Amino acid sequence: MRDLSLAGGTVLLPRDGLQRVDVAVRGGRIDSVGDAGAGSALLDVSGLLVLPGIVDLHGDAFERQIQPRPGVDFPVDLALRDTEAQLLANGITTAFHGVTLSWEPGLRSLAAWRAILDALAAGQWTCDMRVHLRWEAYNLDALDTAVADIEAGRVHLVAFNDHTPSILRKLNDAVEGAKYAGRAGMKMAAFRALADSVAARADAVPAGLDRIAAAATAAGLPMASHDDDSVEVRNGFRARGARICEFPMGESVAEAAVAAGDFVAMGCPNVVRGGSHLGWASAARLAEAGLCRVLTSDYYYPAMSRAAFILAERGVLGLAEAWALISENPARAGNLHDRGVIEADKRADLVVVDPVDGRLLATIVEGRIAHLNAAASTRMSWR
Repeated sequence: MRDLSLAGGTVLLPRDGLQRVDVAVRGGRIDSVGDAGAGSALLDVSGLLVLPGIVDLHGDAFERQIQPRPGVDFPVDLALRDTEAQLLANGITTAFHGVTLSWEPGLRSLAAWRAILDALAAGQWTCDMRVHLRWEAYNLDALDTAVADIEAGRVHLVAFNDHTPSILRKLNDAVEGAKYAGRAGMKMAAFRALADSVAARADAVPAGLDRIAAAATAAGLPMASHDDDSVEVRNGFRARGARICEFPMGESVAEAAVAAGDFVAMGCPNVVRGGSHLGWASAARLAEAGLCRVLTSDYYYPAMSRAAFILAERGVLGLAEAWALISENPARAGNLHDRGVIEADKRADLVVVDPVDGRLLATIVEGRIAHLNAAASTRMSWR
C-alpha cells in the first residue's frame, strides 16, 4: 500500500457535491481532501471525475463464470478470479456476491455454496468480496449449514428468497422447466419429482425463516427480502428484521417499505434497459420518486456506473444523487460505514471517470491502483 495523491480532478464530496479539490491517501485511507499531501506519489487527473468506489449489495453475474452453459462448470477459484477482474474494471470496490443456497442440485446447491465460500476464504483478493446469502425458503435440509456459516462470520448479508412456487409453476411449461432442470443437471421428470417433494414441506418453512433471521440478528447482519409481491409479505419480513426491500414487484410495496424506513433496492440493468425484463416496477421511476435508494448490479456488472449516468442525464437526479445510489446508500444499507463517500478517514476506494462519456479509467481500492484501462495512459499522468 503506497501513499498517493490525486490532483486536479473534480471530486464528488458528500456535502458539497462536485468540487475541484485534491485528495491525499495514506495507509489505504483518505488522509485529507483539499491538499495533495506532501511526499506522496501524485497522479494528475485534471479534467476527470473522482467518485467514490461502487458498492454492490447484490450481484450474481459470477454464476456465469462458474457455469457459462448448463452442464459446463469451471473451477470456482478460476471463476472468482475472472469475476474480480470484471468487478474492478467496472469500478466495483465492494461486492456482495449473491450466492443462492437452494434445494436445487448443481449451481445453487449446498456443494456449490461450500465451494464458493471456501474459495473466497482461501483467496487473496483486491476487491472486498463478501457473501450475500440468498436463503431459499424451502431449503430446510441446509438450515444447519446456513446457520453455522452465519455464526462463523462467513456471511455478510442475508436475503430471504422464495422461488419454489414460481419454479413449480414454470415446470408446467416445457421450455421454462427445461432451464431449471438443465441448471440442476437433471432430467425433467426427476427435477419435477424433487420440486414436488420439497414443496410438500411448506408447513415447516416459517420456522426455518425464523431460525435464519434469529442467527442473522445475533450476528448483527443486514437482512433483505427478495421479490416482495405484496405489502403483507414485506411487513412479514420486516418483522423478522429485514430492513432492505430488494426488487419489490410493485410500486405500492416500495412505497410501504419507504414509509416504514426501509431501504428499497433495485437492479441497474432495469435502468439501463429502460425497464424490468419481467415487467415489474421501473427502477428509474422509483429512484426519481425517492423510493429506490439503492441500485445493484443484479446480473450485469457494467450496468452500475452506466445506470448512474443515465439517471443524471434524465435530469431529475443530479450526478451526486445518482451516484449515491451505487456508493453511499448501499454502504449504509450494508452496515459499512467506512466507505461509500470521499472524506477523511474513510477507505480510499475511488474511481476515476471521463466526464464526457462516463468511461471508467481507473479503480483504486484502499489506496492501491487496482485497474487501469488503455485510455487512462492518455488522460492521466504521474507528476
